[in-house]
Amino acid sequence: MVAQSELSEMEIDRVFHALATATRRDILRRTIGEEQSVSILAGDYEMSFAAVQKHVAVLEAAGLIIKRAEGRERLVRANPEMIARARALLARYEELWRARISRLDDLLASDAPHNNKHDEGV
Repeated sequence: MVAQSELSEMEIDRVFHALATATRRDILRRTIGEEQSVSILAGDYEMSFAAVQKHVAVLEAAGLIIKRAEGRERLVRANPEMIARARALLARYEELWRARISRLDDLLASDAPHNNKHDEGV
């Protein structure tokens, strides 16, 4: 197993850019379960084959999918390693925000009795 490393700023930008479009998120979802040919994928979208190829290229540049040739077909599948690295990044963001919210809750709770005493005197 390859050790996971933190994503570089450039990788983070590429991943979020790739996931910013519904079509690319759908292509990624469809390739998680099984490898798909680009031509099969393209048949399900109301856009040109070339446009779907461009979406696939963006996902590939972000490392979210892996493309390989088999004869004349181009097959794509999701890259679980990069998906795991992106998930780990989002988990760190979640931990950061949960910690900040917890500190805010603690601050508000410690200030609450003081505010209640002040309100009683009004």
